[in-house]
Amino acid sequence: MSTATTASVSTHILDTSIGRPAEDVAISLAARSGSDAEWVALGGSATDADGRCKDLPALPEGTTHVRLDFAVETYFTHQISTVKQAEAQQDAPRVRDSGAFFPEVAITFAVKPGEHYHVPLLLNPFGYSVYRGS
Repeated sequence: MSTATTASVSTHILDTSIGRPAEDVAISLAARSGSDAEWVALGGSATDADGRCKDLPALPEGTTHVRLDFAVETYFTHQISTVKQAEAQQDAPRVRDSGAFFPEVAITFAVKPGEHYHVPLLLNPFGYSVYRGS
């Protein structure tokens, strides 16, 4: 959680191509204190069955910028076989067959002490969108 001197971050991923949460996507978190400072890797986690990443490391005091790196290539590689199985069983629309156009998604944003930042990722094989959630 955020404190008066630190910010906090959470995220979740929705795969908009299938209308479901993206499970088991690795996410790493880095922070820096100032726009010219070096990035410091803080650790990471992975999304759960609900597409949420609830256990990202805490941000150190003085953090001004945060970077979330989403490793989506492995997720889409796994989804290709899952979707093909589903298509064989039902009248589902043809989805991807070429993997992910973006093998990773890196989101960098500014933070202020005392604030919580929820950053949802809306993902599909050929694009993505992010926003500051609540």
